[in-house]
Amino acid sequence: MAISVKLEVFEGPLDLLLHLIDKNKVDIYDIPIVEITAQYLDYIKQMETSDMNVMSEFLVMAATLIDIKCRMLLPREVDEEGEEEDPRQELVQKLLEYKMYKFMSLELKDRQVDAARNLYREQKLPPEVAMYRPPVDYEQLIGDMTLSRLHNIFKSILRRQEDKIDPIRSQYGNIEKEEIDMDAKMLYVEAYAREHKNFSFRKLLENQAGRMEIIVTFLIILEMMKTGKIVISQESIYDDIMITSLL
Repeated sequence: MAISVKLEVFEGPLDLLLHLIDKNKVDIYDIPIVEITAQYLDYIKQMETSDMNVMSEFLVMAATLIDIKCRMLLPREVDEEGEEEDPRQELVQKLLEYKMYKFMSLELKDRQVDAARNLYREQKLPPEVAMYRPPVDYEQLIGDMTLSRLHNIFKSILRRQEDKIDPIRSQYGNIEKEEIDMDAKMLYVEAYAREHKNFSFRKLLENQAGRMEIIVTFLIILEMMKTGKIVISQESIYDDIMITSLL
């Protein structure tokens, strides 16, 4: 009756080599290559896997160990500085790097587990603190702009809109009340401000379809200036008013 042997599962050939080094309690800088190679090949013979990609990695390492074993039997090569080269040097370097990465992965895993145990208390502020908003300095916000200047611009825009009206065609048809959605208009003006950043106040009003839309847009501009969403400036009294978006 055959005795079944359960083999440990390793992540790769370097993982297996580190296991053999720890198991034999040998110095990683002075690997007994003959003994380690024999144990490694013995493990390969007992492996049962249908994944050729996994198997090929272990076979490549087996060939590397056999090559190192053969080179250990030959006279040592000498480098440019006259020192003998150790055939195990490259393998030792790979093992040290793999050992460092493996240690780092375990350290990160432990930190992840510890972080999952942290609980944070829900923020609880007094209502008067939560509702506090810093006061708005309207003088600093408006600068040298006055409501009279805005009013003059508003009246000039209205006159231009009146000039666009056909005196004959305007006499026909039914006069209906314009229904303006304030929320939709606010979203439109905010989107316009985000897109243009710096734009003319006059040009914004000229783009409106009618008198009611101009009035609503004008009120929205005043509200946005009051809440600090835009800044209005004018270089001289006869220049166009420029709006700068802070959104």
